[in-house]
Amino acid sequence: MFDDNTTPATPDLFEGMTAISAVLDPDIREFNNRRILTVFVDKTRMDKKPRELGFLRHRAEELGFEIQAVHPDDLDNLTSGKTHGGIAAVCSDRTLPLLSQSLDKIKEGGFYVFLEGIEDPYNFGYTVRSLYAAGVDGVILPPRNWMGVAGLVARSSAGTSEKMPMFVAEPAEVIPLFKGRGYRAACAEIRDSIDLYEADLSLPLLLIIGGEKRGISRAVLSETDLNVRIGYHGNFRGSLSSAASAAVLAFEVARQNASSHRQT
Repeated sequence: MFDDNTTPATPDLFEGMTAISAVLDPDIREFNNRRILTVFVDKTRMDKKPRELGFLRHRAEELGFEIQAVHPDDLDNLTSGKTHGGIAAVCSDRTLPLLSQSLDKIKEGGFYVFLEGIEDPYNFGYTVRSLYAAGVDGVILPPRNWMGVAGLVARSSAGTSEKMPMFVAEPAEVIPLFKGRGYRAACAEIRDSIDLYEADLSLPLLLIIGGEKRGISRAVLSETDLNVRIGYHGNFRGSLSSAASAAVLAFEVARQNASSHRQT
């Protein structure tokens, strides 16, 4: 699923203050049970990070995790590169609830996205980052997803993967469950589609976005209410990345519903 050149030795190793701060955000506790176990700090940089260390020590007293000063080479060996900024943290797993058992958590009049078939953890992280910025209320994932390398995803998503409510469901059951809550379903799909900017994307809405290679499964497409496409210009014959498509699609939904929906 991933190679040794892109993945830290510890899957739930979070690198850098942006990712670590996301795990420590008290506002995510309602839907994210991940905890920091140990923070590692480059001992040669400690005098250069008084604010970060002060924050971490304060939170360590509250939450009971350990802070260890380590040699920079040891920190580099623990992480997947040298972009950690001198700080990394080992975290516990995050439990992603089943959608079928969490329907009471789905907002009335909300905006949710089902991601299917994204095959690269960085692209997945970038996609979640775009969706979070557009004010998406939550993301639905298939059972096989990239949250098994949560630290890498948190880094590529600038911590937003930890701040985004997430649920797990088999692809075939996602749309029926949302329709049972009064939602319409729109797929990002070329066939039998209408232009994105001509579509009615009023809330409540479930948007389905597939990966560049595998796309969206037939079981999902058969249940959709409408298919929407991004109209390309010039002689472009390819496709956008999932992250770029997600940004275009999600921000158009946000634009159409600006008066009735805002990020909470």
